[in-house]
Amino acid sequence: MRALITGGGGFVGHWLAAHLREEGDHVVAIDREVEITDPGAVADAVSTAAPDAIYHLAALSHVGRSWGAPLEVLRVNVLGTAAVLEAAVHSGRGPRVLVTSSAEVYGAVTDPALLPLDETSPTAPLTPYAASKLAAEAVVAQAYHGHGLPVVTVRPFNHIGPGQSDQFAVSALARRIVDAEARGATSIPVGNLSARRDFTDVRDVVRAYRLLVVSGDPGAVYNVCSGTDVAIAEIAEVLQGLAGRSVELRTDPDLVRPVEVPVLRGDPARLRAATGWAPAIPLEQTLADVLASWRAAAV
Repeated sequence: MRALITGGGGFVGHWLAAHLREEGDHVVAIDREVEITDPGAVADAVSTAAPDAIYHLAALSHVGRSWGAPLEVLRVNVLGTAAVLEAAVHSGRGPRVLVTSSAEVYGAVTDPALLPLDETSPTAPLTPYAASKLAAEAVVAQAYHGHGLPVVTVRPFNHIGPGQSDQFAVSALARRIVDAEARGATSIPVGNLSARRDFTDVRDVVRAYRLLVVSGDPGAVYNVCSGTDVAIAEIAEVLQGLAGRSVELRTDPDLVRPVEVPVLRGDPARLRAATGWAPAIPLEQTLADVLASWRAAAV
């Protein structure tokens, strides 16, 4: 299979390219060298790659930072998706397309009876990032219904793993613990530790993406998640145990988001039914790998 990845230089793109190559696919990955909101540039990239499948990962993806640049987040995440889908429609090859949305589109769930969230759960985005992803989903629906493009949408919940930027909570915690270890520090700054998230190893996530390109139903939306939620405080405790070092967790107001979704837990039943997918990497192994990657980077 010939595959084109947008956002191929990012955290998920790196792991996806590696997985696709392991599966025998021919991979073309584009990143900042192609302006994702430029329809002409995107169409040229699609024409050159001549893909059977397109994985659209390119986005501004930091939830907290989206508050500082809401217009830019909307521009990149919505217009970029529109440009990719338009290029796919007019490519003449009818490639299967996977577009990454986000579980953030579900918003805050205040009633535990509504959990876990499935693909029919109400959407109520609370952040500029989440709003941009839900708007992009509308663009996907238009491409499917209006042009018959075989496109699937994924709503990944929190995915983590080695190589992730320390702009994200779990990787940031691991790096701060490693830094404290090196400096002999007794405390590290943290954000909101009470938030609960559904974590999946990025290596399991990209496996789900390829399975959905092969077996997903065009026009459908799929959660990609473990089905279990864990508090950030528990993650911090496990990381400290793996590091063999206990530090004081000091709340830094600058690390607390203006609006925080208290809990996200998804239902992966639709994904499992379509592909047979299930997470294969335990959370503790993922955290050990994240910690090891930051220790290696510090050498």
